[in-house]
Amino acid sequence: MAAVSWKPFVYGGLASITAEFGTFPIDLTKTRLQVQGQTLDLRYKEIKYRGMLHALLRICKEEGLRALYSGISPALLRQASYGTIKIGTYQSLKRLFVSCPEDEALLVNVGCGILAGVVSSSIANPTDVLKIRMQAQSGLCQGSMIGNFINIYQQEGTRGLWRGVSLTAQRAAIVVGVELPIYDVTKKYLILSGLMGDTVYTHFLSSFTCGLAGALASNPVDVVRTRKMNQSVALGSQVDYKGTLDGLVQIWKTEGFFALYKGFWPNWLRLGPWNIIFFITYEQLRKLPI
Repeated sequence: MAAVSWKPFVYGGLASITAEFGTFPIDLTKTRLQVQGQTLDLRYKEIKYRGMLHALLRICKEEGLRALYSGISPALLRQASYGTIKIGTYQSLKRLFVSCPEDEALLVNVGCGILAGVVSSSIANPTDVLKIRMQAQSGLCQGSMIGNFINIYQQEGTRGLWRGVSLTAQRAAIVVGVELPIYDVTKKYLILSGLMGDTVYTHFLSSFTCGLAGALASNPVDVVRTRKMNQSVALGSQVDYKGTLDGLVQIWKTEGFFALYKGFWPNWLRLGPWNIIFFITYEQLRKLPI
């Protein structure tokens, strides 16, 4: 059993911040697409955006280019915490079972990914709430990160900062439990089969594959999570979605099955590039002679 190393934590955080900054405008359009068209929240009843490209163009036209980075501060803060803990915990847990990457088993990696996703996302939940609230706002009426934090705390208390934490943990369990093991198994297959070496091309193909798998698996829960976190209600008020299953059923019944895949294209087009940037950055950091 190998000793726990600090490197996966630091490298994971740095690579996560880099990937987040590079793909944030796509994430913003995903949030705007997911919150629109609701029958339960009249603030977002209107269908303003027809798709990812239309959303990008309309946001730029009506709110300016800076609006595409609405919520970037809590997003980077989230990755500094969530990304650091997620990757560090995942890699450390794997080393508890096997010391050599070639001996890793898919089932063990899935279990490590699920646990790492749940722990890291639960800790970083307040930054996720802040990010989504700021993304959903118009850039013309948006406050600062600290201002939004104080506003949420004053109106909704501590519980407001952990709104949707169960949904966040469930989504993270799905995403991390799918993406990281699929990246590892794809990379391992490509290298051991002799098709490719341990190069940037292998990292690119492996990260592209795991991004697609993660988007397909997580999008329905992500729609519920986004709406749940965006519900700005006073303490004691009724919450529209009582849980994941209730949210999935309500959306399906009121908006149809495909509403569960609202924002899928920006979700995938974000997760794909996000994972590519992340894993290429992470793999290059691992090669540093430190």
